[in-house]
Amino acid sequence: MSNTVTCVVLKREAEAMDRPPHPGELGQRIFENVSKEGWKQWLERLTTIINENGLNTADPRNLELIEKHMLGFFFDEGDYGKAPAGFQAGGGGKK
Repeated sequence: MSNTVTCVVLKREAEAMDRPPHPGELGQRIFENVSKEGWKQWLERLTTIINENGLNTADPRNLELIEKHMLGFFFDEGDYGKAPAGFQAGGGGKK
């Protein structure tokens, strides 16, 4: 049986990730509070964020912005993380 976590994205128990998906304290916090499915939803949002903002993930300033979006998306912290106007996640359902 797999491990579960109370996912802050799905708002229910779901399958936990195998390891922290991001370095540092933020990665550990995400690991403890986000399921595999919740992380998948984040990756869909991240693609939109990168494309709409023309971000380069090799640029440390861009990584800081991505982390701000992560905090907003997962934990409702800060001014980032909300879905862009007209955003549709996999299959057309609005987030």
